[in-house]
Order: sequence, then C-alpha cells, then structure tokens
Amino acid sequence: MATQSEEPSKAVDTTTTTNVALAEAIQHEHDLTFWEAAKLYPKAVGWSAFVSIGVIMLAFDPQIIGNMFAMPQFQKDFGFELNGEYVISAAWQTGLSLGNPIGQVVGALFSAYPLELFGRKWTFFSCVILTACLVFIQFFARSLQVLLVGELLGGLVLGCFVVIGPTYASEVCPLALRGYMTSYTNLCFVTGQLLGNGITAGTAPLENHWAYSIPFALQWFWVVIIIPGIFFIPESPWWLVRKGRTDDAKDALRRLSSSKVDVDATLAVIAETDRLELEMEAGSTYWDTIKGVNLRRTEISTGVYTTQVLSGIYLINYGTYFFEQAGLPSQDAFYMGIGFLAVGWVCTVISWFLIARFGRRRIFNIGLTVLIVMMFIIGILDSIPGRPSGVAWAESSLMLIWNGAYDLSVGPVTFVILGECSATRVRSKTIAVATAVQAVFGIAMTVAIPYMINPAEANMQGKLGYFFGGLGVICLAWAYFRIPETKGRTYEELDLLFDRKVPARQFKGYQVDITGASAGS
Repeated sequence: MATQSEEPSKAVDTTTTTNVALAEAIQHEHDLTFWEAAKLYPKAVGWSAFVSIGVIMLAFDPQIIGNMFAMPQFQKDFGFELNGEYVISAAWQTGLSLGNPIGQVVGALFSAYPLELFGRKWTFFSCVILTACLVFIQFFARSLQVLLVGELLGGLVLGCFVVIGPTYASEVCPLALRGYMTSYTNLCFVTGQLLGNGITAGTAPLENHWAYSIPFALQWFWVVIIIPGIFFIPESPWWLVRKGRTDDAKDALRRLSSSKVDVDATLAVIAETDRLELEMEAGSTYWDTIKGVNLRRTEISTGVYTTQVLSGIYLINYGTYFFEQAGLPSQDAFYMGIGFLAVGWVCTVISWFLIARFGRRRIFNIGLTVLIVMMFIIGILDSIPGRPSGVAWAESSLMLIWNGAYDLSVGPVTFVILGECSATRVRSKTIAVATAVQAVFGIAMTVAIPYMINPAEANMQGKLGYFFGGLGVICLAWAYFRIPETKGRTYEELDLLFDRKVPARQFKGYQVDITGASAGS
C-alpha cells in the first residue's frame, strides 16, 4: 500500500518540477535584453534576415511597374499618344498593377500548404527557383499582353514570400528579438521599393528597351544571392515539434543559438505551448483560423494588415507617377520618389527604438492618427482656389513626411502584431489569410488609384487625401477597441490571454500565472 501511495506523490513532484522549470525558462526569456538576446541568438537574427530577402523581391516588382508608367521610353513603346504625349491607359495601368495583389491573394493562401507539409526552408527554396524562371517572361515581354502574363504568374509566387518571412522570423527569434525581426519585414518592403525607385530613376533617361528591361533583369540578382545559402538555413523548430521531430528541432535550435543557450529548456517551452494550443483545440487548418478564440486573433491580424492599405500605402507604388501628376517635372518626380522611400527606410530603422520602448497598440494608434491628419491637410491644400504653383511641392513634401510617419508606426508594427496575435499552430495560415484579405483591398486600390490620379480620368491629384483620410478614421475607431497590447508576452501567455477573452484595453496590465495554468491542465 505504501508503494501505491508513493507513486502518485512522485508523479505530482515530477509535474511540479516540470512546471517550475517551464516558468523559469519563460522568466529567463522575459529578462533577456535586446543585446543579451542578440549575443545568444546571432544566427537566428542572420537567418531571419536572410529569409526576409524574399520580401525585398516582392516589393521590388510592383514598384518598378508603377514607376514605368512615368518612364518616357516605356510610355512610347507600350502607350498611346494623348495631347502630344505618350501615356499608358488607366485600364492597362490597372491590369499590370493587379498582378502583385492578385498573386498575394492566391499565393499567400496556397503557401500555407507547402509551409505546413514541407516546412519553411524548402517552401522558400521552391519560391525562389520559380521566381527566377518567371522573370524571363517579364524580361522578354514586348507587348502589354505578355507583360501582364508575366506579372500575374510572378505575383503568384512573390505572394508567398510575405507569409514565409514573418512566419520564420517569429518562430526562430526569442521574445527580446521578436519585435525587431518581424518588423524587419517592413524594412524589406521599403528596401525593395527604394531599390525599385533608384534603379528606374537611373534607367529612365535611356532611349531604348533597356530603360525597362534592366529593372526586370535585376530581379535575378536576389536569386543569385539566395540560392548558395538556402541549403544551410535551419528549419523552424516550432514546425519540427509539431511534426514530432523533437531531435531535429533540438538540432535546429543549436544551429540558431550560441552554446550558452539551454536548448532543452527552450524546446520544453515550445512543446508546452504546442500542447496548450492542442488542449485549447487550436487545430492547424484554415477553418481553425476562424474557429473559437482564433477568430478574434485572425480578425486582429487581418485588421492591422488591411489598415495599411486603407490608410494610403498603395500610393507608394504610384509615388513617382503621383508626384508627376501633382505638377512636378518628370525627373524631379523620380528624385522625389527616391527621397520618399529613403525617408521611409530611415524611419523604419528608427521605429525599432520605438518598438523597444513603447507598446504595439500605442504606436499603431498614435501613428495612424498622424497619418489621417496629414492626409486631410493634403486634401485641403489641393482644394485651394486657383491651385498656386507651390501647392505641388507642398503636397509632395507632406507625402514625404506621411511616409516617414507610416514607417515609424503602422508599417513596421503591423508585422509585429501579425506574428504575436496568431496562434503558433496556425501562424502561417493566419498570416496567409491576413495577407489575402489585405491584398483583396489592395486589388480594389490598384483598380481605383490609376483612375483617380490619371489626367484622362478623375484627375483627383491631392484630393486623394480626403479619400484616404476618411478611410483612416474608420480604421482608427476599430483599432482603438480591438488591438491588444502584446509587447513583452510569450506565445504561451498570449494563448492564455486570448483564451480567457481578456478585453484589448486590459491586455497590458493582466497578470498571467504560467505555473498555475500548466498545473491546472
């Protein structure tokens, strides 16, 4: 009898010891500073940045297409004459620009399947190879019809990168680095756009097909950079744990961290979080992203991503063309486009300091408020009777400031919220759904914007500020009531906060007892 009574006691002791060890491991992750985490996980930072190169490729393509509409040689070879000048019709501008957002819808939703079946590493590899092949269509296109096919097919593959990048970053980086490396996705977007502007500005004066062929060809540069390193990328330990490959997950953690990291403790936290989500019936299908507590998490992820589109970010793809239609000379418009994105790049880097100091919710809401105010000012300036000559430069300068504010706030912090609000078992699918929904809104903007700014159509110029300012107000009202504060929370803590249906405005101060939660299960 004594032996029988001792066995349950031993089981309880073991469970208690395990829970205490988990709590200590989670507390250790909380206590890590940025520099301590960077020293312990330098390879995780490097590989996360490497995989995010795909996002640069994704951003580069629509940027060069948007700039080509203002490129004299492209206008001459593919457009028609209107009042002594060559222009690309609004219908074809829309058609060509649709390739990327349509690709994001289909590609993002499709990418979740190979990501789950084959892992992050080999899905990334496949997308890079396919991109290399499809660039040939764009490079050799000499008609709008062929170019449209190249853009649509290329967009299907490029749409996968925006899911792969933040998913991988959120799964290989510790808590102290998570905000930086997920928001790095926004820096990659801006880098791709900036490079697109710089290259098209450099080739625009050419008076032959190389003016637009060179930008297409330079997409192969990233393929050459990525392929040699792709075989050495460690697979996501979260994905390996879900597949029951614990030894491989441990090996991946060793390859992502320094020798000072307790790999076993980290692996235990991953396994416990996965177990907790299974207990909460968090499955791994698309249906599970909108079932139970995951519905709220998917709504938040989709909402913040869609806000990027509704606040006016799609104007960036038409930045040079917008500046030209606002009244700037063609070459000045190209230079303003470069400055536009250079400011965005610098501000994205500065945003990392804000992300470290302030909460996600505060940065998002205050940043969105500033964007709304500036959009309305741009609209008011454009409504001045007679439209004085200085208005064009004033509107363009305000758009420059608007872009800086966007990349300090809504731009980068969206990707942090995407990675933190999605449950780990359906992270790739939640990000895919959010990407697809924002891309649907992107398609609407891609159809509407050329007609709104084209001189042969609505010719709204700066009055677009009223349109995007109004949409921004709606987004701000939603964000205030729905976006929670996720800064400083582990994935297990976030699972418990969402499971307990804690209101968004109470997330920040809510106390979570991990030991008690684990013991209770």
